[in-house]
Amino acid sequence: MSALTQLATALSAGKIDVIDLTHTLDPDFPVIILPPEFGQCARFRMEEVSAYDHRGPAWKWHNISMSEHTGTHFDAPSHWISGRDVPLGSVDEIPPEKFVGPVCVIDCSAETAQDDDFLMTPDHIRAWEAEHGEIPKGAWVLMRTDWSKRKGAAYLNMKEDGPHSPGPAPDAIRHLIEERDIVGFGTECVGTDAGQGMHLSPPYPAHFILHGAGKYGLQCLTNLDKLPPTGAVLMAAPLKIKNGTGSPLRVLAMVET
Repeated sequence: MSALTQLATALSAGKIDVIDLTHTLDPDFPVIILPPEFGQCARFRMEEVSAYDHRGPAWKWHNISMSEHTGTHFDAPSHWISGRDVPLGSVDEIPPEKFVGPVCVIDCSAETAQDDDFLMTPDHIRAWEAEHGEIPKGAWVLMRTDWSKRKGAAYLNMKEDGPHSPGPAPDAIRHLIEERDIVGFGTECVGTDAGQGMHLSPPYPAHFILHGAGKYGLQCLTNLDKLPPTGAVLMAAPLKIKNGTGSPLRVLAMVET
C-alpha cells in the first residue's frame, strides 16, 4: 500500500486519533488587550441572517466578524515588523506543505503552575531533548503550560502592569530557529510571547525573532495534555486571506492509539 493508503486505513480502523487543539469561537473568548493608545483586537461576533423563516425559508446561516488574531489562530511573518519583507509572508502566500508536519510538545506545566511569568529557556529544551531526542528540522514546537484550562479573567491574568502569562525566553526562540530550524512555535496563551514580553530584549521576542526568520506562530491552543512529547503530526492551515497577517483556524493533531 502507498503511504497515503496506509494512513487512510489506519484512520478508518481507529488506529490513529485526531485530537482537536482548537478553542470554540464565541463572543466571550478572551482576546489580547493592548495599551489604549493602540488599535484593539476584535472579538468574535455572529449575526443570524435567517433560520428557516421568512428571511430564508429553507436555510439557516450567519454573518461573522472578528480580527485575524481572534481565538485559536495562526500568525504569519507579515504580522510583525521584523517579517514585513519576508518572501511569501502572508497567509495566502505560504506554501501549503508548511501547514502539516511533526510536532514536539515541551511540557512546562509544572513550572507554570508555580510561576505565572515562567520563561522557557534553552536549558529546558536541552533537558527535553535528552529524554525525547533532538527536535527535527521542520517541526512545530508547542509549549504546554495547561494555561488553556483557565477561564475568563484568569486566562488573560491582567494586573496593574499588564498581562502575566508564560512564554519563551529570547534565547530559547533563537535556539529553536538557529539550531533546530523549526517551522513554527505554539502556545496555549493568548500570544506566543509571555505576558510581560514587552520587557524582554527584543520586546516580544517570539514574534520578533520567529517572524523575522520567516517562521509561524500558533496561539490559544488547547488539549496539549492529550499529545505525546513526540510522534504526532500537526495540521494547521489558516484561511487563505489575501495579504492576511493571520487567521483563526482549526488546529488538529494525528496521534497513534
